[in-house]
Amino acid sequence: MSAPPPPAGGPRTTDPPRRGGNGQLGSYSGEMDVETRERLARKLTAVGEPLEVREAAAVELAEAGDRRAFETLALLLNYRDESRASRAAEALARLADPRTGRAAAALATNELRVAYALPAIRLLVRMRAPEAVPALTTTLERLLARPAPAPHERIALACVEGLGALCPRQAPPAARHALRAATAHPPLAPAARAALSDA
Repeated sequence: MSAPPPPAGGPRTTDPPRRGGNGQLGSYSGEMDVETRERLARKLTAVGEPLEVREAAAVELAEAGDRRAFETLALLLNYRDESRASRAAEALARLADPRTGRAAAALATNELRVAYALPAIRLLVRMRAPEAVPALTTTLERLLARPAPAPHERIALACVEGLGALCPRQAPPAARHALRAATAHPPLAPAARAALSDA
């Protein structure tokens, strides 16, 4: 007797979808084979690989839900080239690694790298991470305490808008205090008043 035919579409050779840290299905749908994932993973740590190659490999791995991409993407999230950092933020959002919120908060509150914090701040808001409100509040307070916060006005505005988006009902006292202080700065005042009216 001959063996029964395989199921329609051929035998299953790929892994099932993997769940992200929040229990939701990630972007990985089993479309990338193991050999390809291993080849890309080797590029992340290979000596002499250009940054562009490591970035591309990390983004592809993130698309496949492979958490080996996390370290490279977290480093790129605070890169001085904002477009590169923004691409890393997009990939991290899709990867949904549970370490992302903590890493983004650490970058957003790094006083020595505040000029490059915008992608990390936007990622925290997009993910609605538990670390987001404390991190944005801390960064906003520090910027407002400076004699001239203008050089980092975009960062401060992102914090104000982010707090408004994250606290639609009742903002924590520290966040409300920071938002009230922001109303004294004309470039921030409209967004700060809007956030306070929502919070």
